[in-house]
Amino acid sequence: MSIEGIDPAVPPSGPGCVGCEAAAGWWFHLRRCAACGHVGCCDSSPNQHASRHAREHGHPWMRSYEPGEDWFWNFDEEKAYDGPEPDLAPPSSHPLDQPVPGPAGRVPADWQQHLNS
Repeated sequence: MSIEGIDPAVPPSGPGCVGCEAAAGWWFHLRRCAACGHVGCCDSSPNQHASRHAREHGHPWMRSYEPGEDWFWNFDEEKAYDGPEPDLAPPSSHPLDQPVPGPAGRVPADWQQHLNS
């Protein structure tokens, strides 16, 4: 299956949000760009790096980077699609021992107060 804007051969950029890691921040859930593999935090996270990446780079397809989730989101259409096709290069999620929210040691005790609705 071939979908414009999705490159199944590109691996994820790492186990956590690139933007949050660079700023020593934290995230709620993670999303993976299906075009370039960039891992960013979800829109409920304080910094919303995944949607920012989609806007800045014109990469509309994101996939959940949470264990057990295989859905895609298209920012252009503002619509969710059930996965798992097309399969993306492994790994399909952040490490199972990585806490949610994460990363360990950087999540404030009152993290729920910082989420976007």
